[in-house]
Amino acid sequence: MEELVVENLFNGEREAQVQAARDLSKLSSKQRHKLAERGVTAPLILMLRSQDYDAIEAALFALLSLAFGSERNKIRIMRSGAIPVLLSLLQCQNEALIELAIAAMLILSSCTANKLAIASHGAIQLLVEFLNGDYASDNNVSSSISLQAKFDAIATLHNLSTCHQIIPSIVSSGLLFSLLQLIHSSEKSSELVEKIMGLLENVVSLSENALCETAGMGGAVRALVETIEEGSPQCKEHAAGILLLICQSCRERYRGIILREGVMPGLLQLSVDGTWRAKTVARELLLLLRDCPTYGSRNKQSKNELIQQIMQEIDAGENVEGTTLRLVEEMIARLST
Repeated sequence: MEELVVENLFNGEREAQVQAARDLSKLSSKQRHKLAERGVTAPLILMLRSQDYDAIEAALFALLSLAFGSERNKIRIMRSGAIPVLLSLLQCQNEALIELAIAAMLILSSCTANKLAIASHGAIQLLVEFLNGDYASDNNVSSSISLQAKFDAIATLHNLSTCHQIIPSIVSSGLLFSLLQLIHSSEKSSELVEKIMGLLENVVSLSENALCETAGMGGAVRALVETIEEGSPQCKEHAAGILLLICQSCRERYRGIILREGVMPGLLQLSVDGTWRAKTVARELLLLLRDCPTYGSRNKQSKNELIQQIMQEIDAGENVEGTTLRLVEEMIARLST
């Protein structure tokens, strides 16, 4: 089987090549590794350059199977010239091929050695345009981008964002605006928003410019507050982390803005029943938000003492059912007076 696959990929006619690519996907990981060492990535990349749907699809599946679980093969595929071809497929008119191309990009971008090379081919800007729908302005694909394709595109950008040298390119690409638009238009508890929030927190934590741009973007703080209220546990954690970074960057500028969006109820609840990190972040943000400049000094002191007192009671971990929720409700009610 292995010999036949190699022979047909390198020397076979169109139908034999397509069948060989399909057969490759069915081989064991050990067999696929042997074939990769024999250079089968090269003819598979050539198949991607054809105008034949079946050939492109078979080659994409074969490349995905070769890359899966093998860092060495991910590097081989990238060095064989896969990235420019995959990026060009983003502009084709076939949704299935677009999804497979992005899935391949996602797997290749998970390899540390590939990240700079992927970014250098303009992948970031094209992925942002893909998320915006601009990539398909001359056809009708943009209106039907699948949720999975969006998810994989964002996951690819997240992989790339872990390479610090790439962060400036990500910030200048317009990605932050695109992410916030997606947050506004999506269910806050969805896996898509969870992935978006993770990417956004990663970028703003590594770039002061990205943090300032996000903080100053209209509706950004509101979207983060809404995510704390409505998101999944992981979404809430990321949203609180971003708000904390914003508040820490310029407390006097952003504290009032954050408070005016009504963050306190969600933040107080998060400090009680969030993930371990979310609790820590929420409580740290509460301490930054508590000194509202509109309060008189006596009122300010009493509210600070109230927060500290109730947070100490919460930390005491009383086991009476409903006690924690009662304490949070009490804090909200008394802070509002």
